[in-house]
Amino acid sequence: MQSHYLHPSNCFVPRETTIVTTVLGSCISVCLFDKVEGKGGINHFMLPKWNHQKEASHMFGDYSIEELIKIMIFRGSLKENLVAKIFGGSHRNSSYNKIGHQNFEQAKETLSRHHIRIVAKSVGGEKARKIIFDTKSGLVKMKYISYDAIID
Repeated sequence: MQSHYLHPSNCFVPRETTIVTTVLGSCISVCLFDKVEGKGGINHFMLPKWNHQKEASHMFGDYSIEELIKIMIFRGSLKENLVAKIFGGSHRNSSYNKIGHQNFEQAKETLSRHHIRIVAKSVGGEKARKIIFDTKSGLVKMKYISYDAIID
């Protein structure tokens, strides 16, 4: 089985079964899974909305989720077979800006607009997360990690 580390501002939809790992602080990852075809894709975005002043990028949640959905459909998935799992959106302490919360709200809004159901989530709080996503089964393993261990 293949493995892949997903860096921030990226989207990954493999053709073969892959174990994808990423680390999230205030960033969000949306894991999309086609429950009929048994295949998945994932993104890792840093900011909620693309302001159309810079080049479009997977850095922005609205753009990244739209592109993730498009790629899944291009690769043979039907939108009605897709489900989502959302992770990340934490903050270091209560006085930290709320970008993580804004990222999560953007993910919910974009998925809702596409009628894609969120079947699991672990968001917010004051700890970062490491996730491991199996694109064949849709299983996501997650563990909390200290902010001291990452640079977000």
